[in-house]
Amino acid sequence: MGDEITVEGEDARHLVQVVRMRPGERLRVSRILPGGAEGDSFLCELIGAEKTCIRLRVLENVPSTELDNAIVLFQAIPKGDRMETVIEKAVELGAREIVPVEMKHCVVRLDEKKKKSRVRRYQTIAENAARQSKRSHIPKVGDVISYREALERAKTSDICLVPYECEDGMASTEKALAKIAPGKSVSIFVGPEGGFAEEEIRAARDLGMDVISLGRRILRTDTAAIAAMTMVMPAPRGCESQNCCEKAAMEDAVIEGKENDKRNGSIF
Repeated sequence: MGDEITVEGEDARHLVQVVRMRPGERLRVSRILPGGAEGDSFLCELIGAEKTCIRLRVLENVPSTELDNAIVLFQAIPKGDRMETVIEKAVELGAREIVPVEMKHCVVRLDEKKKKSRVRRYQTIAENAARQSKRSHIPKVGDVISYREALERAKTSDICLVPYECEDGMASTEKALAKIAPGKSVSIFVGPEGGFAEEEIRAARDLGMDVISLGRRILRTDTAAIAAMTMVMPAPRGCESQNCCEKAAMEDAVIEGKENDKRNGSIF
């Protein structure tokens, strides 16, 4: 330990001018490797600060907060701001990626320009939620895709779950959840306000996906996403060290690091 990390630009400005961190205060930093892969996480101490640049000293490695399963949430686009709620909560609960999906009963239909602007907005929400929840990885919000494209993507996952309001009993749910072991990739499909179309469920079954129940009640689409994420969420790899939990002034950050002693980075 004792290595230094330099953070520049908007991220440094946020920590100095908004959070108002001062030398001697500590923060948790996670590095994102090229290609978006998860890197190491550290407990660091601020040792120097300017308006657009801060220097950090690495004190110790801390455990990752990521789940052992890579969970992708394929969420039908809902009305209003419910998608923002889904993204925020899914990130907090450990989703690796959230993909907006156009399904038959979706009320909202977006043109190409709106799709791009929505995804940019959604990605910002994901980054803020990752910072707040001490994620070691910045979840990605994918481009808006069709249901057929979503099925094509999800079929490479080890386990695919499709919560369906017309599925009777919890036997299928218990059987599907029992298959989730550490290291398995999981895809979850959540339908729109109007529910899945019958042909959409048939297509999922034809691909061998697990159609499950979330209980006897009909849940709103954002509630269903949270419920499904909670059901499949295993324990994280480890809790953080005592030193990392007892700081009075703690600001979480994910930085993009380089493999040298003095690494330049950008906190998301």
